[in-house]
Amino acid sequence: MKIFDRKKELNAFSSEERKKDRTIGLVPTMGALHSGHISLVKKALSENDFVVVSIFVNPTQFDKKDDLEKYPRTFQKDVSLLKEVSENIVVFAPSVDEIYEGNVTSKSYEFDGLDKVMEGEFRNGHFDGVGTIVELFLRTVAPDRAYFGEKDFQQLQIIRKMAEIKDLPCTIIGCPIKREPHGLAMSSRNERLSKETRGQADFIYSTLLAAKAKFGTKSAKEITDWVTSEFEQHPLFRLEYFEIADENTLTPALKIQDNQKYRAFIAVYADGVRLIDNLRLN
Repeated sequence: MKIFDRKKELNAFSSEERKKDRTIGLVPTMGALHSGHISLVKKALSENDFVVVSIFVNPTQFDKKDDLEKYPRTFQKDVSLLKEVSENIVVFAPSVDEIYEGNVTSKSYEFDGLDKVMEGEFRNGHFDGVGTIVELFLRTVAPDRAYFGEKDFQQLQIIRKMAEIKDLPCTIIGCPIKREPHGLAMSSRNERLSKETRGQADFIYSTLLAAKAKFGTKSAKEITDWVTSEFEQHPLFRLEYFEIADENTLTPALKIQDNQKYRAFIAVYADGVRLIDNLRLN
């Protein structure tokens, strides 16, 4: 396994591999790897000759300094986990200074409104930070395919839009959400939950499943009001938002159209930890 911490060195390595007609997959992560990340890596390995896994906690996508400081950093454990998967993995673990060269700021993007709803309403500047780091990785690695989990579905759609706008020759692939046995979407943040809260966290997914069951017979507003009422009655979870939105445009569903695909999106606070999830409804 090769580990690079310099953009120039990784770019040179990728260029040499391309001369050998080897295909490259990219899995961008912020480390603290779990089986959700590993499922992305395995998918990438099945479709490419080798895979670059980036491990970088990107400061520009955090709107709260406290959240950035508390984000888990487990680099040696992450590398060991990746070694167990395959030797055809290249790790890219740059420093903040290597990435931002002393100027830790985001580029400004136009995402055709995809960034203005849901997460965009509550996390100022978040998607500019995501766009900045993903564009840099795509240009540095020049992968054939890049893999992202559908847990961050809004982010996935925004990255697709960014790649389209910037004319980046890379296929962006979304992969299904990996869940814990009780249904909680896997996330590095889950480790910060108390045992009691984690034991009851199936409430989030079960509520999404119930919302899906109501979809088609109830209006979007009726379902949203019901979800809101359910969370108001639960002592461990605080609902930040629940939204039924068009899967492609991410615009809120005011009236359900037969020929459109919809998802339910949710953000919840538990033990001071912010959790997000989503589920396709039709």
